Amino acid sequence: MTTARIASLGQEYPIGKILCIGRNYAEHIKELGNETPEAPVIFMKPATSVIGDGGAIVIPSYSKDCHHEAELAALIGTKGKNIPAERALEHVAGYGVAIDLTLRDVQAELKKKGLPWDIAKGFDTACPLSSFTPAAQVSDPQDLRIHLTVNGQTRQDGSTSLMIHTVRDIICYMSGIFTLEPGDVILTGTPAGVSAIVPGDELVAEIPGVARLRASVK
Repeated sequence: MTTARIASLGQEYPIGKILCIGRNYAEHIKELGNETPEAPVIFMKPATSVIGDGGAIVIPSYSKDCHHEAELAALIGTKGKNIPAERALEHVAGYGVAIDLTLRDVQAELKKKGLPWDIAKGFDTACPLSSFTPAAQVSDPQDLRIHLTVNGQTRQDGSTSLMIHTVRDIICYMSGIFTLEPGDVILTGTPAGVSAIVPGDELVAEIPGVARLRASVK
């Protein structure tokens, strides 16, 4: 069973829903030529898409354009439905870093046809995920740096302060649709700088003071 781990506390949660926000940073919206949505754009990944630190990314044969998207991940520790924004962070058990892998060519074709993105976002190994730091040790999730390198070269370097929808607002919004349960993971969107990865690449995603994650592309 795939689990999310708060390393310093020795706690493990079976991963439930992986709920993701798309188009949550203005510069990322611009770089992909998308429109700014009025409400958060939500999609999901299965727990089977998760690999841990040091894991291997396998790009499916049906894609020739896989992109990295480094993100702040929030682990839900307390069940909630219709959670008010002012209480939202009380439901977070920990914070980590994730890489939302996207088959950009497959996604583009699906979007043209008005179809769901599942096979572009949910394939096996599509969600490299770090262990989590206790939420109490993160004073402000809207004041964190997100940094990603590929083969030692910086590709993404942004701040959670640039989110269109804050972590509080995301949890509030999502809990109005889905009951959030312990073990659910929320990916909060990616800053600008996404680009393609290929076999042989080495990725390092880091939120300083929170989490670090390494992954290689097979």
